[in-house]
Amino acid sequence: MAIRKLKPTTPGQRHKIIGSFENITASAPEKSLVVGKVATGGRNNRGKMTTKNVGGGHKRRFRFIDFKRTKDGIPAVVKSIEYDPNRSARIALLYYADGAKSYILAPNGLKVGTTVMSGDKVAPEVGNALPLSQIPIGTVVHNIELRPGQGAKMARSAGTFAQLVSREEKFAIIKMPSGEVRKILSACKATIGSVGNSDHALEQSGKAGRSRWLGRRPRTRGVVKNPVDHPMGGGEGRASGGHPRSATGLYSKGLKTRAPKKHSSKYIIEKRKKK
Repeated sequence: MAIRKLKPTTPGQRHKIIGSFENITASAPEKSLVVGKVATGGRNNRGKMTTKNVGGGHKRRFRFIDFKRTKDGIPAVVKSIEYDPNRSARIALLYYADGAKSYILAPNGLKVGTTVMSGDKVAPEVGNALPLSQIPIGTVVHNIELRPGQGAKMARSAGTFAQLVSREEKFAIIKMPSGEVRKILSACKATIGSVGNSDHALEQSGKAGRSRWLGRRPRTRGVVKNPVDHPMGGGEGRASGGHPRSATGLYSKGLKTRAPKKHSSKYIIEKRKKK
């Protein structure tokens, strides 16, 4: 995956850095795996704005992604690598031997024509999904389940991966993309390899208009608002606004929001790295 830095022929292109689409092999999605996506504009069922800075943007169609990989033992051929507007990663269209079709997240190194499988007796090769109990120690994985059969929940964005560090009784010890080390049941599935489109983090929009295409409206800083509108508002001149906090008064910049008695805390061996 590569990135493109454009020549500054216009002000909007001076700082624009975008990913290249050279590895994408199809321009239209598979119709049977696509459904229309309704945009809310940040409004609830009564028309009241409940989420700020949301609205506009290009129309999108939702692609159904197979995060469960339940078709064990049935080989599938990668038909195409496609763009998905709903996520940072690329997706791969699979044609199964029994005639079924599905989308998966495209890992690094997966190419058109490659055969992938899922199941217990599958080789630990890129794109294959198998239980953590069958994956060799030290292997890089993504698309990790938290509960068996639930579907992948972790390490799904572009360029991310986790590493299988060791095993302990019925648990696998995983080092997460955040640096957190935690236990996950060995019966949970994971996919071999790291998520593709790893250069996504290097992209720069170059202009405000590109944020509007993505459905992001302008965000007003709290410190420039009036006291009635934000806890950090008001003051004479350019006042700092006091301790950083949200519009509802919740402290930011360091306040821990994780529930102290959360049931899954006992599975965390080492907390994520602090910035």
